Amino acid sequence: MKFFSTAWRNIRRSPYQAFAAILIMTLTFLVVSFFTFILVGSSKIVNFFESKPQVTAFFKNDAPQADINALENQLSTSGKIASIKYVSKEQALSIYKEQNKDDPLLLDLVTADVLPASFEISAIKIEDLAPISDTLKKSPIVSEVIYQKDVVSALTSWTNAIRKIGIALIVLLSLVSVFIMVTIIGIKISHKKEDIEIMKLIGATNWYIRWPFIIEGIFYGMIGAVIGWSISTATLLYATPFLESFLKGIPIIPVPAMDLLMLLGLELLLAALLGIISSFLAVLRYLK
Repeated sequence: MKFFSTAWRNIRRSPYQAFAAILIMTLTFLVVSFFTFILVGSSKIVNFFESKPQVTAFFKNDAPQADINALENQLSTSGKIASIKYVSKEQALSIYKEQNKDDPLLLDLVTADVLPASFEISAIKIEDLAPISDTLKKSPIVSEVIYQKDVVSALTSWTNAIRKIGIALIVLLSLVSVFIMVTIIGIKISHKKEDIEIMKLIGATNWYIRWPFIIEGIFYGMIGAVIGWSISTATLLYATPFLESFLKGIPIIPVPAMDLLMLLGLELLLAALLGIISSFLAVLRYLK
């Protein structure tokens, strides 16, 4: 308890320095939280599109069922297919009717004979879309092939770019926060230099001297993490109705409360680590 009371006394005696330390930690964990939300959300969007049929192949009207079955077997045994679904003419008509149920004129003009049968295919890997499409285009019973390579590839590229930018920014802010914390705690230690020397003369160990400053660093880090997480979470909850409307059909909102609490726990661990490192570096040169 003595270490905690000493740390709290140091904090109260220099409120402006404590405010500056908490502010830089808040900024760091605000960025950590926002980029975590963006990265997880974009990854879920990519997974959503990857789970949908990425290649649609429409058959010619006179395509024999035996040839369609043979093509399905060829694709299924290629090792590149995650799922393949055959949509018959009758099923295509049912889908068409459901999509246009509010327009009777369109329903009267279309019959099952007009709509082609098709395959809806999902690939295991994005890079397999092109060879799957080529195989389908070469088939004499296929009239048209449509696939979402550009959409999924663009989303994947954006996710990778966000990941790299986020990691670089988080690392940079973490280094800046450690540097500022070292400076702030170093100033405090310099004011207590004589007290530290006296404590060493009367037999105080290095860790006895070090602990109050380490606790102080942990306090700054964890308070900053809680504030940064709270601001980002409140912003996310406030924006949830808009995001639900914007991302209609993509199940990533709302974010489960357990996931938010897990993020807070991880940020508190990182905050404690940054606080320990900062305090340890600041006090190190005075204990040589």
